[in-house]
Amino acid sequence: MAQSTAAQICASPTTGTPDPIQLHTLALNSLSRCKSMLLANEPMYLFAQNFLAEAQQAIAALSALDQKLEG
Repeated sequence: MAQSTAAQICASPTTGTPDPIQLHTLALNSLSRCKSMLLANEPMYLFAQNFLAEAQQAIAALSALDQKLEG
C-alpha cells in the first residue's frame, strides 16, 4: 500500500518511517490554517478545503502507524 503524501513528507530520511510527532503537528497546523481560512473577512473555501485534506491525510497516516504497531 502506498504511503499518503503526509506520511511521505514526515518520513525519516534514515528509516523511511513516518514520524508520529511530525504527523501530529502537521494535522494540528493544517486544521488551524483551515479554521483561519474559514474565519477570514472573506472566507477562502478552496484553501480551507486543501488544508482540511492535508490534515485528513496526516490523521490517516497516524492511524495506519497505530494499526501497524498494534498488530
